[in-house]
Amino acid sequence: MFLAEADGLRELADANALRVPKVLGCVASTNECLLALEWIDLKLATPATEALLGQRLAKQHRHTAEQFGWKRDNTIGSTLQQNNWSDDWVQFYAERRLGYQLELAAKNGYTGVLQSEGLRLLDNLGYYFSNYWPEASFLHGDLWAGNWASSNGEPVVFDPAVYYGDRENDLAMTKLFGGFTQTFYAAYDDAWPMSPGSDQRMLLYQLYYMLNHLNLFGASYLPRVERLFFELR
Repeated sequence: MFLAEADGLRELADANALRVPKVLGCVASTNECLLALEWIDLKLATPATEALLGQRLAKQHRHTAEQFGWKRDNTIGSTLQQNNWSDDWVQFYAERRLGYQLELAAKNGYTGVLQSEGLRLLDNLGYYFSNYWPEASFLHGDLWAGNWASSNGEPVVFDPAVYYGDRENDLAMTKLFGGFTQTFYAAYDDAWPMSPGSDQRMLLYQLYYMLNHLNLFGASYLPRVERLFFELR
């Protein structure tokens, strides 16, 4: 996990858009693991910092690849995130994101309606992309309010789960748990407007994160997963 996080932070830095903590060192052995990062004094964000976050996130998303995925697997929370390269975004998202989380949910005892709804959705996933072909943008991958802050008026992001995918994924995560203001969204939209149908696709992307929370933290997240299935019908 730490080795993959270190690689993700380095690649985020190479995108030259958002500030991230510098990786000072990463050591992994059979018995122990250590990730050492630059110390950054963090403060509450101002509207000006939130606007910069929106602008620079759009710039980061302009950093693209020819395929979807990444050079290695990593983790979302403590869950494996499979990143094998793919030319087909719909197939990638079906197999390596939703499908994998549904398999974990079945192993964790969440069967029945959840699985039948999941299979129905996977069978019809192409419907949500009938008039939309996303670029393979470089994503933070876990952009909730707890994974960014301000330092000297500059936005800083950390704890990534990076890969190249649809940029709407990052925006979908920002809308799950609050903490992002209209200033942020307006600045992002000024830099790179959303495409038609993004609201519905963001529900699809939120489902991945909610399934992961269900698998990590238990049945308290089941109602939110079920509601997303209902909203995607």
